[in-house]
Amino acid sequence: MDGDRDVMEVRSVPITPNSASPIQLHSPSLTRSPLLHEDGKTRDTWELRSVPITPNSTSPIQLQSPSLTRSPLLPGDGKTRDTWELRSVPITPGTTPPISAPPSQFHSPSLTRSPLLFGEDEEPNRRTKTKTTPTSRTPLSFLSPLATPLRKAIHLTKLDPQDAWLPITESRNGNAFYAAFHTLSSGIGIQALVLPVAFTFLGWSWGVISLTLAFIWQLYTLWVLVQLHESASGTRYNRYLQLLYATFGERLGKILGVLPITYLSAATCVTLVIIGGSTLKMFYQTVCGVTCTAKPLTTVEWYLVFTCAAVLLSQLPNLNSIAGISLVGAITAVGYCTSMWVLSVVEGRLPGVSYNPIKSKSDPAKVFNVLNALGIIAFAFRGHNLILEIQATMPSSEKHPSHVPMWRGVKSAYLLIAMCLFPVAIGGYWAYGHLIPANGGMLTAIFTYHGADTSRTLLGLICLFVIINAVSSFQIYGMPMFDLLESHYTSRKKKPLPWWLRSIFRTIFGFLVFFAAVAIPFLGSLAGLIGGIALPVTLAYPCFMWIVIKKPKKFSLMWWLNWGLGIMGVVLSGLLVAGGLWTVIDTGIDVSFFNPS
Repeated sequence: MDGDRDVMEVRSVPITPNSASPIQLHSPSLTRSPLLHEDGKTRDTWELRSVPITPNSTSPIQLQSPSLTRSPLLPGDGKTRDTWELRSVPITPGTTPPISAPPSQFHSPSLTRSPLLFGEDEEPNRRTKTKTTPTSRTPLSFLSPLATPLRKAIHLTKLDPQDAWLPITESRNGNAFYAAFHTLSSGIGIQALVLPVAFTFLGWSWGVISLTLAFIWQLYTLWVLVQLHESASGTRYNRYLQLLYATFGERLGKILGVLPITYLSAATCVTLVIIGGSTLKMFYQTVCGVTCTAKPLTTVEWYLVFTCAAVLLSQLPNLNSIAGISLVGAITAVGYCTSMWVLSVVEGRLPGVSYNPIKSKSDPAKVFNVLNALGIIAFAFRGHNLILEIQATMPSSEKHPSHVPMWRGVKSAYLLIAMCLFPVAIGGYWAYGHLIPANGGMLTAIFTYHGADTSRTLLGLICLFVIINAVSSFQIYGMPMFDLLESHYTSRKKKPLPWWLRSIFRTIFGFLVFFAAVAIPFLGSLAGLIGGIALPVTLAYPCFMWIVIKKPKKFSLMWWLNWGLGIMGVVLSGLLVAGGLWTVIDTGIDVSFFNPS
């Protein structure tokens, strides 16, 4: 072929002679024709061959055709090029007169898009039966415009490849039951037991109104987060921070979200170690009794016992694998909340109980005490930072989006949460009034006022429920931190974390949390301040994210609702932080670093 210039020749041999004209090669219906599908009958297959021809085979006018000068096969550099001949060879032996086509027809969109143009490297024999051109593994129907809904469904569930290596998204076989277990375990906890303390500053009317409004508000923002998990472009926001970055940008998202979300995960684990270790000590004293001669462990040693149990359970690989633990945690949470308010109501009101709001020394102190009480109520509703992570464990498609079973699970969980929180707050305040202990709430009140006349079995069972729930909650609140640690490794190494290294990471995290619990054992006394810091994650950010992502019509109901709730949440967060700081400074707390009692 040296010294020769090649041109494109497209030839077609139809099933019957002269059944197709060269013009038909441009027909868009050719790529969708049912004759191009394999059904076991005789069909034409396409092959590409390189055919050298003499320079005289193409007229000078044709070489100057715009369709040829733009062809990458005719660079015009004077060198020899191979051209491709597209021929149709019937599978059954026989000869049929060829039909020629201009070289420019090779650029036809209907041909270049056809999956049948993938030829073989070797030239088959014209006179013998040729092999059928290897077809793509992708079905032809999928490549046609009729398959758009299927492509859309697959596009809806596009995933980050590294998600398969991380504990939150490693398993996606969750369901509505798993969602209910995780939501209930993360949404109710020991923080509910201090709700009667908030009522001592708010009184009956404002206490019930505030608790009801907060419950409705946070339930709405939960619905917003569930709906925003899947975007219209097909992206699944599997973590709260990812949704923040997509809404506000990575830089502003980090400023707004890293501190409160990290606190809600890591600092909650610290609080759980403090509560779990202290309750272990109470459980031992209750079961052993006053006549026990065994030497008890110190508070730090009880913290260590709890941490070892939590670290042992944390070796389960992913979020779906701890669904059973979350179920146990949910059952025990409902158990100790119900036991406490029923016991308090049965025992009756204490003598001298008053329901008047506690009087403050000055008007500013009164305002800040009220704000601190609202912070306690806000702190009772936790778990919003885990909703997207829980939903990420579910499969999703266009026909079966994950928000349907997720919302069903959330509704079931929060029905039980309401059945626990409202009786605890109302029943506890009715039984103890202004005498409710500020540190520990209902748990401390039961042991203080009813420890002597209540069965040790019941008291021990309540303590055991609190311990089991704390261990279970540690797993789900620690999972975002495990996910964050492992993501740094997978993003750099481009491979999953080995099991032994995963075990080391989680063990180190567990004992760092233990060290923090020993260093700042008074962390549980900052419930109002903590509630103010975490409030935007629960009540404000979801409203702003709905406006940015969903873009509701300006001045519509959803536009006003989300703007109003979002701004109100940010302002309230600032006020609650100020109220929490004032309460800490004014009343003082027992600050005892590295000296848990």
